[in-house]
Amino acid sequence: MGRLRVSTAGESHGPAEVCIIEGLPAGITVTTGGIRRDLERRRRGYGRGGRMAIETDSVRILAGVRHALTLGTPVALLIENRDHVSWRPAMQPEKPDFHHRWHVVTVPRPGHADLSGMAKYDHRDARNVLERASARETVTRVAAGAIARELLGVLGITIAGRVVAVGGVADCTAADFLRPDSVNWQAVEESPVGCADGEAEERMIAAVDAARENGESLGGVFEIWAWGLVPGVGGYSTVEDRMDARLMGALGSIPAIKGVEVGLGFAAAGLPGSAVHDAILRSEDLAGEVRLVRDSNQAGGLEGGMTNGNPLILRAAMKPIPTLARPLPSVDVATMAAVSAHKERSDVMAVPAARVVGEAVVALELASAYLEKFGGDSLDDLKASLTAYEDRLEKRGLWCRFSR
Repeated sequence: MGRLRVSTAGESHGPAEVCIIEGLPAGITVTTGGIRRDLERRRRGYGRGGRMAIETDSVRILAGVRHALTLGTPVALLIENRDHVSWRPAMQPEKPDFHHRWHVVTVPRPGHADLSGMAKYDHRDARNVLERASARETVTRVAAGAIARELLGVLGITIAGRVVAVGGVADCTAADFLRPDSVNWQAVEESPVGCADGEAEERMIAAVDAARENGESLGGVFEIWAWGLVPGVGGYSTVEDRMDARLMGALGSIPAIKGVEVGLGFAAAGLPGSAVHDAILRSEDLAGEVRLVRDSNQAGGLEGGMTNGNPLILRAAMKPIPTLARPLPSVDVATMAAVSAHKERSDVMAVPAARVVGEAVVALELASAYLEKFGGDSLDDLKASLTAYEDRLEKRGLWCRFSR
């Protein structure tokens, strides 16, 4: 088995979003209910638009799963777009036999893919661009990520995300990067903005309400944690092996993400090395067994392009949604007249939903890296290889299962 290959297709108002996942071993438990949990989490969040009241995001498993277990063959998923019923004439694949000028979009939105996409593909209609560039595409990656999360869970790995800022409002509660239980993950899941701090939550909601009233949109920052990882996943020998690049690229591929950092991230650039790097310490238990430990996790679980056994901490900055209720100036590319930008139904703030997408893409990248390192056509083969690796690390004192 090599790395996972995930392919998606579909337009925002087309019939469906589809996904094919290649490279999964046989024996992973997969159910529509398990996938639906994360799809439902993606739908929620204070500041979401009217589209989420229409879509139910029910997933159909078309191939690669039998009796709730993967077969080792490609898995195909389909999620219907319920809103398609209102868009059938505009989105039909056949050449229309009617005048449909009212569906043509010639006014690009600042901050969206509209104008650059029209230039790239020589389109006269921005709808040919915006339908695929829409964040609706991420629904399939969340579905695929739910399967990757199931695989990682069997291997002892947990992934969770939280919102740490919306607009100019930040959650300032301290979290110990060595201890995932320092975050109240239940409170995060119960929060309409995905934030564990109740006081910050109130101010975030107020900021979203003010933005809605003013015809504005808001961005923010979310944080992804993964723990239970063994050291040495990824690599330093080639550019393609480096987990920093792979994980940053995965998060950067989410629409509207404009910055990604690991551990201390950008803050590390303003500190001396002694305040940044995590010292390697010697620890001896009551039985006299010696192992290596860290008393900090400034690196966020990655060193030299590889996991180091500490929790993985990633942070992503999401810009405000480009579609505004009070549009910015633009130009009609059909007439070159100055006009206001095109307006589509949109969210005011979608950071809580982006957090769920972030969990999914991180899960997919980590699952892929584990499959590359430990291989196996079946889940049992993969687990046996991982266990042998863990035994070797523990024997040498380089890692301890207790560290999970």
